[in-house]
Amino acid sequence: MELFTYLEQYDYEQVLFCQDKNSGLKAIIAIHDTTIGPALGGTRMWTYDSEEEAVIDALRLAKGMTYKNAAAGLNLGGGKTVIIGDPRKDKNEEMFRAFGRYIQGLNGRYITAEDVGTTEADMDLIYQETDFVTGISPAFGSSGNPSPATAYGVYRGMKAAAKEAFGSDSLEGKVVAVQGVGSVAFTLCRHLHEEGAQLIVTDINKEAVNRAVEEFGAKAVDPNDIYDVECDIYAPCALGATVNDETIPRLKAKVIAGSANNQLKESRHGDIIHEKGIAYAPDYVINAGGVINVADELYGYSHDRAMKRIEGIYDTIEKVFSISKRDNVPTHLAADRLAEERIETLRKSRSQFLRNGHNILTRKR
Repeated sequence: MELFTYLEQYDYEQVLFCQDKNSGLKAIIAIHDTTIGPALGGTRMWTYDSEEEAVIDALRLAKGMTYKNAAAGLNLGGGKTVIIGDPRKDKNEEMFRAFGRYIQGLNGRYITAEDVGTTEADMDLIYQETDFVTGISPAFGSSGNPSPATAYGVYRGMKAAAKEAFGSDSLEGKVVAVQGVGSVAFTLCRHLHEEGAQLIVTDINKEAVNRAVEEFGAKAVDPNDIYDVECDIYAPCALGATVNDETIPRLKAKVIAGSANNQLKESRHGDIIHEKGIAYAPDYVINAGGVINVADELYGYSHDRAMKRIEGIYDTIEKVFSISKRDNVPTHLAADRLAEERIETLRKSRSQFLRNGHNILTRKR
């Protein structure tokens, strides 16, 4: 790939290639934008088919974190790391410690966290070499498992989307179809059950489904049938791209709000559901509770403070709907504009500050 052409096109700041022969480390750190603050984004470990595929994934994910952090109101930019390797058999202590030394060398421009293929234990190893890592063990003052925080944020965002669609944010009596009942979605189901929502759930993991049925009185359906059920809210909480040409005509819901990443298979699917009058809470806005939670570690973690900020996802979703109406665009584009407007405002403010500083120095001379 023509790397510099790609970086210039999407305005990336920096890409680092990190290798350690002894441990087998092959990592790519992509820093997209640090206008708002240092780049924060997790470390993914995956068996990529090629090095080019790994680079593209790192770049794509880093840009996504810029938008996610900006929309969440965090004073952080966007970055991401991918480590090439099989997380089931290629990990070792020296690999993550070597990687930690590379992060330390960036002197705070990039802060990492766990992601697909990495764990809290891996972050603890990185922590042996650098302070610029979040999501470490609670014994070190960390926030611990981010799933409850993510679930609470989705719950708050779902209420805001319900208010847009139904005129009230009450979920009592609303039928919510939850696709996937993993750790985040299960906690989300608990919040919904406690408010009096009726749950329809599905998952390829039968034990997870049975647990939701037993604890919340949920109705279980086959994974292929979740798109056809009569419901008020569709909550995609498993795989991405479930909002697509095949599923959109089958959906009965007036709201789409869930924890999954990349819910729209293509951007045009956001256009389609907007035209159908479905209130869509964009994925990277509504599922930002986890990153808000770990970001609080940078200030000395306070659970109460973090949860208060996560409650604000409700207000952020309302802002997205407001921009959607203001600009007459679908909400997935409105979310991008929310992030871009914040970045541009701060970029102009910084430029003005630097110009003023230059003028002062010039006058002194």
